[in-house]
Amino acid sequence: MPRMLDVSDDVRAEIGDAEADRLLAGENDPGSYDCTSCRTPGDSEQERTSTVLFIGEETAVLAFAHATCLPSQIVKVSEEQLQGAVRSITGEGDGAGPGDTGPEQAVLGITSGLVLIEGELHPALVVEPTAPIARAGTTGENGDEFLALLVEQGFHPASGVDSVPPVLHGWSVLLAMGQLHAVLQPGPTGGQPVAWWQAHRPLQVTEGWRAAANKLQQVLVFAAPVGAIGRQPREDLLRDALDKAAVNGALVGCAMPLAGT
Repeated sequence: MPRMLDVSDDVRAEIGDAEADRLLAGENDPGSYDCTSCRTPGDSEQERTSTVLFIGEETAVLAFAHATCLPSQIVKVSEEQLQGAVRSITGEGDGAGPGDTGPEQAVLGITSGLVLIEGELHPALVVEPTAPIARAGTTGENGDEFLALLVEQGFHPASGVDSVPPVLHGWSVLLAMGQLHAVLQPGPTGGQPVAWWQAHRPLQVTEGWRAAANKLQQVLVFAAPVGAIGRQPREDLLRDALDKAAVNGALVGCAMPLAGT
């Protein structure tokens, strides 16, 4: 059976045509794998799978992700963090895989979905990192501070998903030609906005999601720490996971204006 692998042009250029062709032919692909984004099992024979190449100063590691979690892309990390990932892959670490390359290099996974609030469908993005997030310059001794950092940026703790969270001024969601490009935050000196999260390749959203975003001209953005939401294949399951995270005090949210169409 042919493998359902996606190999982006950037990844192909880095690994070479011969290796890319071997992957696509099923010679070197993983079959079953743990997604480097959401860490749940995947099967390249049953679902579309992205090749994700982690590159350090001297080392490169090829990993795999559900295509619904991440597009095929190159992710640059420090050599020290990549070596730690290699140790985990070869059984010398905890087996967490290349997505767990250290708190400061955690990948932010984003899932889009429609959320029903007070009888109206709202476009939403759910952000969940692939590893605990520490403050810059620390070693993570204080644990996962992802939500605390977002609250300091203006996100609001969400006790439920039954009302629209407040608008976070200065932030926006960039949509162009119907595809999700970035989540923008204010520049450090008050100048042009900068990307808080940026897609290496624009992400597709559903027609319903785009229509709701264009109608309301804003997007709800919810964030949870690693492991709180997981990969949910349906919007009703995503909503259930959001409600559970909120009850557990593991969810923050805000509304952001829509930039683009």
